[in-house]
Amino acid sequence: MKIKSSRTLGSKWTKTQVLLMNKELSRFVPETRIYTRDALLSMLKKHKMVYVKPVNGSFGLGVIRVDQINHNKYRYQAGTVTRSFVNFNDFFVSLNKNKFKKSYLIQQGIHLLTYNKRIFDTRIMVQQGPLKKWESTGYIGRVAHPNKIVTNFHNSGKPLPLELLLGSYLKDEKKKSYILKLKQLGLQIATQYQKNRLGFKEIGVDIGIDKQFVPWILEVNTAPDPFIFNQLKDKRMFHKVLHYARANGRFVKAK
Repeated sequence: MKIKSSRTLGSKWTKTQVLLMNKELSRFVPETRIYTRDALLSMLKKHKMVYVKPVNGSFGLGVIRVDQINHNKYRYQAGTVTRSFVNFNDFFVSLNKNKFKKSYLIQQGIHLLTYNKRIFDTRIMVQQGPLKKWESTGYIGRVAHPNKIVTNFHNSGKPLPLELLLGSYLKDEKKKSYILKLKQLGLQIATQYQKNRLGFKEIGVDIGIDKQFVPWILEVNTAPDPFIFNQLKDKRMFHKVLHYARANGRFVKAK
């Protein structure tokens, strides 16, 4: 696949295809297909739960969760609204009315870990340092609003320390080891994009953790927001992330 070098890349489909070129990384990529009626029917039959996402988009806008409850019952949630249907045709017509008028893809649903009965994922920030070497400079947990299916900060998600969110599942040493594993995964992803000469200087990797602690690469953002890290009480991580972002030309420091 030949991809034009760029500082940013919006297409979730293209970013997914680049990850799938790497055999090791492909193990952590949820099955993803272009949205069609047949693809949705097939994915629901296989996974029972999927996410329908705009190919181009951010902040979790337009993301819809879709479930097959049983052989003939289907349900979707868009925003805070949930609708159920007893046949696929009526379900599909209604689902299409709730989509933006743009290209969509279907992503295998992952049953994520929860915090206070709310799903959470993690954002790993990976940036080029002064010597053009990739570094995992930040990590943060993102907890979904109780009535929503996305964890994005700009869509009512709540940023919290990842250590806090993992505290119910892992003891201190295992927690540190697991976070290190996530940071290393972020570095592998950045290296994979660099191999394909995409020209990025920083990425934000959204990783979902399932009940078996498998880290799933949900999305890669090529223009990640550094200011989410300012939500942490300890500002050291935020200061480093922002410093690197400025060094990479994304923000101009006020004089």
